[in-house]
Amino acid sequence: MMKKKGTNNFSLLSLFLFLGLILTDGLSIGVGVGIGGGDGDDGGVWIGGGNPNSNPGSAPKQQTTNAAYNALQSWKSAITEDPSGVLKTWVGEDVCSYRGVFCSGSLITSIDLNKANLKGTIVKDLSLLSDLTILHLNSNRFFGQIPDSFKNLDSLQELDLSNNRFSGSFPQVTLYIPNLVYLDLRFNNFTGSIPENLFNKQLDAILLNNNQFTGEIPGNLGYSTASVINLANNKLSGEIPTSFGITGSKLKEVLFLNNQLTGCIPESVGLFSDIEVFDVSFNSLMGHVPDTISCLSEIEVLNLGHNKFSGDLPDLVCTLRNLINLTVSFNFFSGFSSQCSSLSVGFDFTGNCIPGKGYQRPQPDCSAIPGGQLSCLRIPAQPLTCAAISVGLSSP
Repeated sequence: MMKKKGTNNFSLLSLFLFLGLILTDGLSIGVGVGIGGGDGDDGGVWIGGGNPNSNPGSAPKQQTTNAAYNALQSWKSAITEDPSGVLKTWVGEDVCSYRGVFCSGSLITSIDLNKANLKGTIVKDLSLLSDLTILHLNSNRFFGQIPDSFKNLDSLQELDLSNNRFSGSFPQVTLYIPNLVYLDLRFNNFTGSIPENLFNKQLDAILLNNNQFTGEIPGNLGYSTASVINLANNKLSGEIPTSFGITGSKLKEVLFLNNQLTGCIPESVGLFSDIEVFDVSFNSLMGHVPDTISCLSEIEVLNLGHNKFSGDLPDLVCTLRNLINLTVSFNFFSGFSSQCSSLSVGFDFTGNCIPGKGYQRPQPDCSAIPGGQLSCLRIPAQPLTCAAISVGLSSP
């Protein structure tokens, strides 16, 4: 009997030790422990990792890593004010359901948060959105710098950061976004010079107006592929580069108004045969208006107002067939032809030195013409032949 009892005690002790080792080993490696009774999952509480229903040898199920989710959540944490509650929808891993986020399949291809009035910074993690083609952040309160990591956005084509509070020098990283075609930095507080490489990049739109850019317009301006260039309302100085128009680019809109530009309008401006808007008002440009402007056959808006131009307004300018508005007010023009007088479109010539016309400068102001000694290149072609100008100016 004693022998049998000893055997039973030994078996019992072995069972307890075995169970203890299992329990100790399970806790030491962090495997979850099931607590509670009942069959299956009913009434049970699962604590820790792993799956209570998985096979003992199977690995615990891992949460799928979502780079887009991580990037957007990182950006969300860098936004300090969201008065419209736009980011309240930025919850959960279904990023394609977020307000302002647009997908193709499961890939984020566009973010449009225009007029969301968000305040915060742009985070480098956004470069993880490798399929992003459009990023529009117009009319918010973003500030700081554009992350250098943006150069990794290989698919990005449109970048609109206008009407925010960005500052510092021109964001050089935008020059290294490989497929960018639309760059809008309007209405910010960027300072310093405009980089020359900007006009070497294959952009279709360059919108830099209403910043604090200084210095001269880069000399390679005329080699840009852009159809729209807006440099208005900055503090740019110096002359309009002589390369302007040389390549016969497809510019449709050029706005240089309200800067501190001096010198002449280059004769090569006449090579922009597709241009529709040309506005250089509110500068200090001088000399005569080149006859080649009459080669701008598609021009609709021509604004030369508030400069220091002098001489006669070229007759041919007033014969442009698509002209809708011609403004030459507040210069020192001394006359214009009957062709201009008979214009049926908007024609503002107030504040000049034209005899017999009303609302002109007082005579003492016209006695000393600013830039009277300035010599501007003139194309000796009579009559003016636009095709000949194109050949002449384009030749080395």
